[in-house]
Amino acid sequence: MPVTVPLSVLDLSPIVEGGDAARALRNTLELARHAERLGYRRYWLAEHHNMAGVASAATSVVIGYVAGGTSTIRVGAGGIMLPNHAPLVIAEQFGTLESLYPGRIELGLGRAPGTDTVTSHALRRTLAGDVDSFPQDVVELMNYFRPAEPGQRVRAVPGAGLNVPIWILGSSLFGAQLAAALGLPYAFASHFAPGHMMQAIDVYRSRFRPSAQLERPHVMLGLNVFAADTDEEGRRLMSSIQQAFLNLRRGQPGPLLPPVDHFEEGLHPMERAGLEQALSCSVVGSPESVRRGLADFIARTGADELMVTSQIFDHAARLRSYEITAEARDLLARAS
Repeated sequence: MPVTVPLSVLDLSPIVEGGDAARALRNTLELARHAERLGYRRYWLAEHHNMAGVASAATSVVIGYVAGGTSTIRVGAGGIMLPNHAPLVIAEQFGTLESLYPGRIELGLGRAPGTDTVTSHALRRTLAGDVDSFPQDVVELMNYFRPAEPGQRVRAVPGAGLNVPIWILGSSLFGAQLAAALGLPYAFASHFAPGHMMQAIDVYRSRFRPSAQLERPHVMLGLNVFAADTDEEGRRLMSSIQQAFLNLRRGQPGPLLPPVDHFEEGLHPMERAGLEQALSCSVVGSPESVRRGLADFIARTGADELMVTSQIFDHAARLRSYEITAEARDLLARAS
C-alpha cells in the first residue's frame, strides 16, 4: 500500500537569464505563499556565495522577508554554512528571527563553504578556522540558545532561552554521524549528491541518540521534482538545471538558463552519465509520473520527509510544478 510523507520546499531564489536578484526574491515570496496554501511543511533557503544564479546569499535576511510575507509555514535555512560565520552571530540572527516570528523559524547547518576558496577567504578574512571545527561550532551555537547561566559573560541577545530547532545537513557520512550523536534531525542533500544516501540514512538511524529536541531519528531527503502536464514537458523543464550542473563543472556558473528541447541528445556520453548520477534523485514528468516517482522514492528510502527543489526557469511553470507535486502527495495520502 502506498505511503506518503510530508513535503517541504528548498529554494535557492534562482536568478534566471535576463532577470535579476530583485525579481528572484519577489518570486521566492510568491512561491512561499503558494507552498503555504498547498500545505507544504517548511520553506528553506540556501546559503551560496559569488554565484550569479543564486539570490539567497544573505540567507537570514531572505528568511525574514519570507516569514514576514507568510503566516503559518515554517521558514528556515537549508542551510547556513557555519564555517563562514561565528556561532554567536548566527545565534543572534536566528534569535532575532525567532523573536519576530515565534514558532516558525528553523536552522539547518552545513559544513561546506557554499562557494569557492577565494570567496571563502573574502567571507571570513582568514581561513584559520576550518570544517574540522564544525562539531564544536555546532555545540557552541546550540549552547547560545540555552537559557543564560548566572555570570555567563557572552550571551546571544536575542537568542538565549529561545527554541530554534537545529538540523544537521550533509551529503556524506560525517553529517549523519554528527546528527546521530547530537540527537538532531538530519537532512541529506540527495538532490545533487546522492552517492552516499542509503549508507548515510543507515548510519544516522542506527547510531541515533535521543535528545531534548528529538526522541527518534528524523530523515529528510532532498528530491528534484520537475512536474508538468506531460512527461515530455517535465523533461524539458529539467534541462535548465542540467545546463546549470554542466556549466558549474566546467567552471562557468551563471544565471539559470531557459529550457532546451531534447537537451540530453546533444551531450557527450560522459556528460550524460555525470548528470544521471548527480540528478538520480529526481522525479520528472506528468502528474501520474510524479505520483509514481514519489511513491517509489519513499518506499526505497523510508524517508520521514521530502524536501522538494525545482530549479525551473519559468516562474509560472515552477508554481505549477509544486501544485502538481502537492496533488500527488494528496493522492498518495488518500491511498494510504
